[in-house]
Amino acid sequence: MQPSPEKQREMLRQMQMIRRFEERASDDFHAGGIYGTVHCYIGEEASGVGVCAALNRDDQIISTHRGHGHCIAKGADLNRMMAELYGRETGYCKGKGGSMHIADFSIGMLGANGIVAGGIPIITGAGLAAQLDGTGRVAVAFFGDGASNAGPFHESINIAATWKLPVIYVCENNQWAAQTSAGTTTALPDIAARAAGYGIPGIIVDGNDVIAVYEAAVEAVARARAGEGPTLIETKTYRWRKHTELKSQLDRRPVEEVEAWKKKDPIPRFIDHIRSQQGQLTDAEWDEMDGQILAEIEASVVFAKASPFPAPEKALEDVFAD
Repeated sequence: MQPSPEKQREMLRQMQMIRRFEERASDDFHAGGIYGTVHCYIGEEASGVGVCAALNRDDQIISTHRGHGHCIAKGADLNRMMAELYGRETGYCKGKGGSMHIADFSIGMLGANGIVAGGIPIITGAGLAAQLDGTGRVAVAFFGDGASNAGPFHESINIAATWKLPVIYVCENNQWAAQTSAGTTTALPDIAARAAGYGIPGIIVDGNDVIAVYEAAVEAVARARAGEGPTLIETKTYRWRKHTELKSQLDRRPVEEVEAWKKKDPIPRFIDHIRSQQGQLTDAEWDEMDGQILAEIEASVVFAKASPFPAPEKALEDVFAD
């Protein structure tokens, strides 16, 4: 079930691309170039990449307000992403959606949703559509531990389990829902334990181990494609940054907790895995990969800054579907 050496290299590249993209987005937000706010995915890269590496291009996903990583893992265009963050007309949503609402149907990215648990019923509907059209597609919902306490989570899993829809529910448990510790809002220590109430598999995986996430996702995808119904995967992970990049944003997490999780950084952990399993990836090769990534991100910023803002008279366009 382990991905090929070539695929592992690409997965590592995606993880580092997410890390560097988020670092640049944070810097540019604080410099005043990006409007609204930014929710960084730093520290959680293995979760999104591990799951998306198990999917086909036409498989569909839906994301959250912390969705840049999922977009990149699914193959989104960096230029259009950065332009959207900058509010420019060349962005994915013509500069009208901003950081939290990127979508690209051509790669199966059905959108990022600023509403907690808002994407879960949408992707459940996508799973129903996949079942009805018989193409073998699967649908994946990414959400956080906070969303697992919301009604749409339970309602969606219940109907998906009853109808055996090809849906994978991925709870990225980063331990904190904004300022609220997951341990203070759930009676059980594991979100995945709730799967038993709906008669579906509940899988707990180390969310900082991209290979472990990938293997769990491969199994869930195979089950979904075989018509056996949904799976709930809980990836135990952690966000390094505050809930948002706003300077006024409170951060109630203990400093020692944050530092302990930083020592579990999924990227050097994956590098060590590749080196131990393949005997490859020298420091020079890694530096070259990182340099290429930084160059691509810089080019996306140049593209964004050179793009026009949407004209005011276009504010009401694209509000309704044709």
